[in-house]
Amino acid sequence: MEVYYNEYFISDDKSKIDYDVVIGYLQRSYWASKRSPERIKQSIDHSKCIGVYLGDLQIGFARIITDEATMFYLCDVFILEEYQGKGIGKKLIETIVHAEEYEWMTGILGTLDAHGLYEQFGFVKDSERLMRRTAQGRDT
Repeated sequence: MEVYYNEYFISDDKSKIDYDVVIGYLQRSYWASKRSPERIKQSIDHSKCIGVYLGDLQIGFARIITDEATMFYLCDVFILEEYQGKGIGKKLIETIVHAEEYEWMTGILGTLDAHGLYEQFGFVKDSERLMRRTAQGRDT
């Protein structure tokens, strides 16, 4: 998958992932700061991943864990600080939830500070941190 948004592009090609960028961001995040670089790399290797790029520079990321039949768990979503506020994160989430492989699945995610972003795409609070998006269509 490749989606263009202004001068940025969103891709599920894992060969494009810049592990240093992803590990660097996650290790300073509130949710993954205690993960070792090896554990972060392992989680990427065993998940579906979507990167956001400006040319060859990776500026965003999302990781998806799924059974590929009924549900997905969206995690480790970020846009580098200097690129935030440009609609890139919104386009990233839109791309994921409207992708043919995910749009008909139940989605789950955890966040402490981005509820408003995810609510735009049908996620509702399940608890203070967890959000859920019910399956859309097909044989849910």
